[in-house]
Amino acid sequence: MAATSVRPDTGEITASDLASYQIAFDSSPSNRQAMNAVCTTPVNKIATNRRRSALVDNSFSHHLAENPATSQKGSGRCWMFAALNTFRSKAQQAMNLSEGFELSQNYTMFWDKLEKANYFLESILVTLDEKVGSRLLNHLLANPIQDGGQWDMFVNLIEKYGIVPKAIMPETESSSSTGQMNEHITGKLREFACLLRKSAAGGTSIEDLKEMKHRQMAEVYRMLCIHLGEPPTQFDWQWRDREKGFHRAGTMTPKEFYSKYVGYDLRDMVCLIHDPRPAHPFNTTYTVQFLGNVSGGKAVEYLNVELPIIKEAAIKQIKAGDSVWFGCDVGKFLEKDLGTMDMEMFDFSLVYGSDKGMSKSERLDYGDSLMTHAMVFTGVDIGEDGQSIKWRVENSWSEKVGDKGFFQMSDAWFDEFNYEVVVHKSHVPAEILKALSDAPVELEPWDPMGSLAM
Repeated sequence: MAATSVRPDTGEITASDLASYQIAFDSSPSNRQAMNAVCTTPVNKIATNRRRSALVDNSFSHHLAENPATSQKGSGRCWMFAALNTFRSKAQQAMNLSEGFELSQNYTMFWDKLEKANYFLESILVTLDEKVGSRLLNHLLANPIQDGGQWDMFVNLIEKYGIVPKAIMPETESSSSTGQMNEHITGKLREFACLLRKSAAGGTSIEDLKEMKHRQMAEVYRMLCIHLGEPPTQFDWQWRDREKGFHRAGTMTPKEFYSKYVGYDLRDMVCLIHDPRPAHPFNTTYTVQFLGNVSGGKAVEYLNVELPIIKEAAIKQIKAGDSVWFGCDVGKFLEKDLGTMDMEMFDFSLVYGSDKGMSKSERLDYGDSLMTHAMVFTGVDIGEDGQSIKWRVENSWSEKVGDKGFFQMSDAWFDEFNYEVVVHKSHVPAEILKALSDAPVELEPWDPMGSLAM
């Protein structure tokens, strides 16, 4: 008897496979119903849990005073808006200002773009031995002056350049819509990187390469001024307070303005992250290679802790009267119009017939989640059992969404998709802070903890 031949599996989709897929799909009325609905309506609308959406309640047991929501418009400056929003309430208190006062996001962005350009070119100079096409070089070239950032990058900008009121350096077309500016400056930076590497290959000394970089940076500065305006080195400041009283502070520098009207010692703050991947132990400090903006500035550092530590620190800070900068994966289970981030807001299993099954750690490992957006906690709702129920969130997407621009986050959503908070060190147990004295563990440049809030 001849041996039965077995068709080798080439990995292709066969006609038989397609027929089985079609039979399985057509045999389920719910599949056809889902197809009819989703082909004409966004899937989030179809999957919305109406019972859950009807229960949205914007009351909180602990709720800080709030300003009107800001708008980052067509830019990825959420991290900057969020950080400046934590400052403006301090400035308002110091000057007895009414609602509506803002600090200049354009001013801070100007220096961030300039410093990122320099950081990029310095990174090119320390990687001259990398071959064209290497993963590291491609990573550096991908997006050298993107809009996003991290808290420690913001710290570097404030410590070096200070802040100014928005009236002193207002928005421009390019600050509100950064695409074309970024495209042209990124193209120029890649050209500069090419020139530096070609010159180095031709035997140019590092001293001469540094001088070449200096000339290149002058061109970047010129381009930024054209798009954003020239930032002030000093300015005259005067205002009327809530009671219409007039005040004249005189001429001051941006660093003097920060010191006088905000005055945070930013080195007293710490970035806590929740990274549950088994290879990244808790109570350990981490940094990410080639992540930063100011050469010679503070490195981006995270203290990885368990969720109860993060929540307790954030709650303590809110109770103390201060808002909390945080970073999360905002797009997951987000109902933008209602302004909710809630694991129960959508029932996708009714549409697709299955749920996503990965853990937070697995989502990080397999590229399904990372920090994409930064906002500010301005409140928390604590139940009778002392546990947090939901969180009040100040966003920077204008007043047109949510509760006049403010969102709420369920505590379960916090567990799954919140990654970072910035709190005063006094709100963190001393034994956990000891890890800050250790040399940070370096993560690779493309690690998800190196993602930038946009």
